[in-house]
Amino acid sequence: MPADRLHLVRHGEVHNPRRVLYGRLPGFGLSVDGRRMARQAAEYVQGLDRPVGALVVSPLQRTRESSEPFTELFGVEAYIDDRVIEPTNVFEGRRMKQALANPLNWRHLSRPAVPSWGEPYERIVARMTDAMTDAWERIPSGDVVVVSHQLPIWVTHLALSRQPTRHDPRKRRCALSSVTSFERRDGADGSTRWVEVAYAEPASTAGAVDVGAV
Repeated sequence: MPADRLHLVRHGEVHNPRRVLYGRLPGFGLSVDGRRMARQAAEYVQGLDRPVGALVVSPLQRTRESSEPFTELFGVEAYIDDRVIEPTNVFEGRRMKQALANPLNWRHLSRPAVPSWGEPYERIVARMTDAMTDAWERIPSGDVVVVSHQLPIWVTHLALSRQPTRHDPRKRRCALSSVTSFERRDGADGSTRWVEVAYAEPASTAGAVDVGAV
């Protein structure tokens, strides 16, 4: 038997005083509030009264730190998986308002459906769902927690709910330390597919700085 439910958990607030798009840059860990948010996400999952058998984590500092409360509360060690990492982005390390004010950068905005400024959405969804399926099948029972990033979680939600992956980044439903939960269910044709069963925002994010996601 495989796992029972899988939770995609976004990391908490990042210490980002310069308000840059941090992407995959090193040295961007959680703020004090971010650590509190990560704890609240873990406590939310604990409150579901469901055992967690696997913890899959992006290799970046902010996600590794966000996974620590899950290890503490559930006694599971983090498994680092590059497939759930933040996507690449040509604007990494820059402040977006300044970057977009420069006409030389407008060429990167020519194909928003791909998108032309970073890793293709199709590729993000493929690596995320591969990682989800591998984690699901790796344990005999219990839930899987995957600590990842806003864009991978959001485009995975869109793809699995059969919506276009092209979207306005300002309108993503994926708050800091949010939890998006899925199950694998049998279809009428005998195949199995991912079905979203819940979305929660257990962390208090009032006043949080959330400008660094790609």
